[in-house]
Amino acid sequence: MAYSVIIERAALRVLKGLPLHLRTRIDMRLSALAENPRPQGAEKLSGSDCSYRIRVGDYRVLYEIHDQVLRVLVIKIGHRREVYRTS
Repeated sequence: MAYSVIIERAALRVLKGLPLHLRTRIDMRLSALAENPRPQGAEKLSGSDCSYRIRVGDYRVLYEIHDQVLRVLVIKIGHRREVYRTS
């Protein structure tokens, strides 16, 4: 069962603004989420039943897994220093 990976507009904007080598690494991790949405190293975030994060160097990808509809929704991509801050 392959999940569909959907990237929210704000996360996509951040991704496009990153340097090419970092964007490539994050793209590879995002496409791997389609096959395994809970890879080794993924951590469940507190406060929600379906929110997770993966690390890619100093960057974090925050996402939700919706098992009922086989969907991974990427909510936020950012540097580890800033990604958890609410605006």
